[in-house]
Formats: sequence, C-alpha cells, structure tokens
Amino acid sequence: MSDIYQFSRGTAPLLISIPHLGSMIPDAQRAQMTPLGLQSGDTDWHLDTLYQFAEALGASVIGARYSRYVVDLNRPPNDESLYPGQTKTGLCPAQTFRGDALYRNEAVLTEAEREHRLQAYWKPYHAKLCEEIDRIKAEHGTVLLWEAHSIASVLPRLFEGKLPDLNIGTADGAACAPDILATVEERLRENTAYTWAVNGRFKGGYITRHYGKPADNVHAIQLEMCQSTYMDETHPYAYRPDLADKIIPLVEGMVQSALKQTGARRA
Repeated sequence: MSDIYQFSRGTAPLLISIPHLGSMIPDAQRAQMTPLGLQSGDTDWHLDTLYQFAEALGASVIGARYSRYVVDLNRPPNDESLYPGQTKTGLCPAQTFRGDALYRNEAVLTEAEREHRLQAYWKPYHAKLCEEIDRIKAEHGTVLLWEAHSIASVLPRLFEGKLPDLNIGTADGAACAPDILATVEERLRENTAYTWAVNGRFKGGYITRHYGKPADNVHAIQLEMCQSTYMDETHPYAYRPDLADKIIPLVEGMVQSALKQTGARRA
C-alpha cells in the first residue's frame, strides 16, 4: 500500500485515474499555509464515491491521497502552461482557483521545495500510472484511461459564466480514437438533464495529453464534471446523494460505452 495514492487492480482494459481526489497536506507544509489553504478547497471531492460503479466494470482505479495544493499531478513536470494565454494553475500552486493565497508567504515555494514535491508525490503517482497502463496493455492489447475530475461550476478567475455540467476532453481528438469518443457523445446526446461540451474549455490535462496515444492502443478521455451536479460547492463540500444518484447512471453509461468500443477495436 502506498501513502501517495490508493490503488485497486481490476480485470478489464480500463484504468480510472483520479489525480485530484486527495486532500491530505504534509505537516511541514500545513504550518506555512493560510486557513483557507488548509481547507484544500479545489479538491475533486467524493469522486471515489461517485465512481463506485468502477469495480463492477472491472476497472483498475488509482486516486491521489495528497491535495493538489501539495503538487498538481495533472500538470507537466516542467510546469509549462496547458492553456497558453489563459490563467495558469500550476504544478505547485500558490493561489486557489479563486485567487486567494494558499501561503502566508509565497517565498516558501523555493525551487528546492518544488523539486522535493515533484520527486516525493508527483513521480510515484505517474510511475504507478505507467506501470498499470503497461500491464493492462500487455494483458488486453488496449487500454481505456478515464481521467475523472470535478470543479466548481462558476470560477470567474478561470472562465466566464457557468461551465457546462459535463466537459469531455481528448486533446482535440489526439488522445482517443474518434469511434470511442463517438460512443461517449452518443450517451451525452441521449441525456436531457445536463449540459455538456466536448473539447471546449477543458481539453484534457497533462495525463490525458501525455498518456493518450491511440496509435499505440492507449485511449485517454477526461471528464470534468461541475460539482454542482453531485455535491455542495461550498465548505464543508458535502456529498449530495439526491443529486449524485441522478447523474451516476449517465457517467457510468459513458464509461461503459467507451470501454465496450475500446474492446471492440481489438476483437
């Protein structure tokens, strides 16, 4: 067992990654943070609960234990911007998504500290991700990597207005074969309850872009959900079964359809 991530191995060619699930903050870092920073407010709360259907699908599941305020596992190790020209949320953030300070003094984020976090937290998660992708591909010949994310529905610092409820990203088609993405879009078109977009504001983060290689039979899809679809978006960020129970069948249907089409391509 790792204290960096939680992991369960499945039997299907499906790996669900939840890199922003964690909310733990090391004691040494906690001592430097603001009260607001200690809330780890930009966590992708409760996605392990929302994706409980994964076990029945035979999925392998990996989820971070530590907060993205420690290090963002879905950012490049060199911290380059994923969306040039837009507000950047970096590898070791100093502000919340709303622009509030995470530290009483940002000077604590030295190059040495950033490198420590990269080595101690970022690299172990990605090493396990690579290991499981390789294992699944060796066993099944193909992999569906589903990147599970959620975010507050309104964040003026990062985007205008309210986000669509469900945001699919495949790096503008570079991370996933079009026929697999088409099955996901079909499920979205069938739904009448939620708004959605494909490769809109969210095109997939580093994990989707780096590991999604359709030519090598690794297909990556990111789903960025508005947290308003399944939880309270304000502290203490409570899970809302009355909301979640309505959207879970749609999320499960998208994953299931993509998995079926991934397997069909190798049949």
